[in-house]
Amino acid sequence: MNRLHRTFNQGESAPRFTLNLLTLGLLLSSAVPVAHGANTELPATAVTAEDNAGYQADSAWVGGFEAAPLLDTPAAISVFTDALIKDQQARLLSDVLSNDASVGESYAPIGYYQNFVVRGFSLNSASSYKINGRTITGEQNVGLENKQQVELLKGLSGLQSGVSEPGGVVNYVTKRAADVRSVTVSTDDRGSGYLATDVGGWFGSEQQFGLRANFAHEDIHSYVEHANGQRDFAAVAFDWNISPDALLQLDVEYQNKEQRSVPGYQLLGGTELPHHASPKKLLAHQSGSKPVTIDSLNINGNFEYRFTDNWKGSLSASRSKVVIDDYSSFAWGCYGAASCAGSAVPNYFSPEGNYDIYDFRSPDDTRRNDEVQAALSGVFDTGGIGHELTVGSSAFRRVVDQRELINEMIGSGNIDSEPENFARYDGPVEDSYRRLDSRQYGLFFNDRISFNQQWQTVLGGREVLLDERTFDDQGDTSRHTRRYEFLPQAALIYKPVPNLSLYTRYSKGLALGGTAPWFASNAFETLAPTLSRQIEAGVKYDWRRISLSATLFQIRQDYQYARPDATAGAFTYVQQGEQKNTGLELAANGWASERLQVSASVTAIRARVTGSGTPEYEGHQTINVPTLRASLYGDYALPWFDGLALLGGVQYSGKKYASQQGGVQAGSYAIFNIGSRYSTRIEGYDTVFRLTVDNLFDKRYWRDVGEYMGDNYVFQGAPLTARLSASINF
Repeated sequence: MNRLHRTFNQGESAPRFTLNLLTLGLLLSSAVPVAHGANTELPATAVTAEDNAGYQADSAWVGGFEAAPLLDTPAAISVFTDALIKDQQARLLSDVLSNDASVGESYAPIGYYQNFVVRGFSLNSASSYKINGRTITGEQNVGLENKQQVELLKGLSGLQSGVSEPGGVVNYVTKRAADVRSVTVSTDDRGSGYLATDVGGWFGSEQQFGLRANFAHEDIHSYVEHANGQRDFAAVAFDWNISPDALLQLDVEYQNKEQRSVPGYQLLGGTELPHHASPKKLLAHQSGSKPVTIDSLNINGNFEYRFTDNWKGSLSASRSKVVIDDYSSFAWGCYGAASCAGSAVPNYFSPEGNYDIYDFRSPDDTRRNDEVQAALSGVFDTGGIGHELTVGSSAFRRVVDQRELINEMIGSGNIDSEPENFARYDGPVEDSYRRLDSRQYGLFFNDRISFNQQWQTVLGGREVLLDERTFDDQGDTSRHTRRYEFLPQAALIYKPVPNLSLYTRYSKGLALGGTAPWFASNAFETLAPTLSRQIEAGVKYDWRRISLSATLFQIRQDYQYARPDATAGAFTYVQQGEQKNTGLELAANGWASERLQVSASVTAIRARVTGSGTPEYEGHQTINVPTLRASLYGDYALPWFDGLALLGGVQYSGKKYASQQGGVQAGSYAIFNIGSRYSTRIEGYDTVFRLTVDNLFDKRYWRDVGEYMGDNYVFQGAPLTARLSASINF
């Protein structure tokens, strides 16, 4: 009834480090901190990026099938570099994506995996996240310690991803082998401890083997009471230059995280936001409740062979597996409140702030993505017209194994007080069985055609076969979807001068159908896949050391929602009408002056529903999508103090609706952040100290007021948080 989206478990947790991180941090901080990553260049045959010491990136993988200059890519792509991630001391994807004004959170509880909305459309954990271009299970908080950059393709990605949501796709690019030896320690104002190491180098008779290893341990002291946790992370990247024409790359990363998840609030009486809510309070706290344990393993490899100077082939494969042991004392609804007795579906808190407490359990909930792709790419001329052609094929499989969810109401609480401890569920736990087996097969091509130095067109498409089955607890097929769809993409690029690019693009996408919420007459039914279409026009300009861009877009997708029926309190989940989001994005990344670099973006979106058959859902902005959002982060190197830089910025969000009917609205807010970075040498070692203070004025605000699995939740933003780190490069 409440947490029917939750997932995964693994019986035993990973071994824990016993190092006293705070003690080590104090010792190191008295003598050392990190320098920006080593700038050691890989051999020419290694397809990879160097460590970037700035916020500006000139290329990305996510826009196509290999790394390409952003200026020549006809798509809106944001790249968040290793330097920016380090300066902001980011630990979660939400910390990184907050730098893009087109992104918002969409059910991202503390202690659980995060979900996002891009350009007003939610991403999908099954297909919207990648590592080195290969799809991973999104039900994990991917470690950032071994990531060179995080890329966000905004808008449709059917050519790159096949079946995917229209919001976009996130791609993590891993660090490659380099001569680096670094240690980072960190703590915060709540006493958290963090230790990370980054070690790499080249070896072999001809330095043909490269290795890079990243390890991290984190003791998490959350700003929410009773929600502390811990995390262990390990990653290895291996590069082998087999010959001048052959390259093999392998990546393996494992993470274990344990932390109590923090339930969101719900609307009081379904019509107003909670009053005087504290971001530090854990709703539905039960002293005997277990934490959520998430074990994730991501493996991917790529082999590339150059046949001639103009043609090369690649074969890549990946496996991503997540197991979540999901336990929660969950706050949801108000069946136990007298004031809710007259409601057929009281999936909100009572007007007085009462809520029901559920013992939710979903152990051994496992999701696995497997993918393989073969591609051939080359350059050639036909009649004086240049071609950069990529053709290939891919196969993708996703399976979900799950036990029957346990979701037992055990008592009630109130948002203004600590609930009493109630007797826990002590019944049986059913055996695990296969819930989903989804397969995609694709043939794709992408051709960049150059007519002259000014005009280019990019034509591409992917033929997709989606073959998906869901099963009941007896192992019988409950739904079988088999569908072919061609997903085209066409773009026109005009470059009047080499550093200025104007483009327009059309894309078509296919997304999985939504699943009906528990209270609908067709509960848990998964609807047919939906089509989406996008038109986009943009301008990109590289001026000196800064990249500027402006993008106009319009995305249309079939609208899916729980439609109110003629009978009071009755709903049917349907695809009816259309959601159309139209927006403008502005961005700037790089050096604005000799000493100031910035990462800035502004997004204005008009999101509307039409033709739904329910007038209350139309004529206003859609839920959880502000009309205006902005983000600014800066780094200013002080001229009178060598090595010292001031950091900081502001994040702004306009008002946004917290209900589909538009009757409840969360206020606008602006969050100010400050910090500093000091780079020096201590005992001959490059050292960097970083201090960040987020939400400087301790602003109270609603960061997320969206809908998830049919229910509405509202989450408060983090209070003032200060973090200090010290890093040393040996």
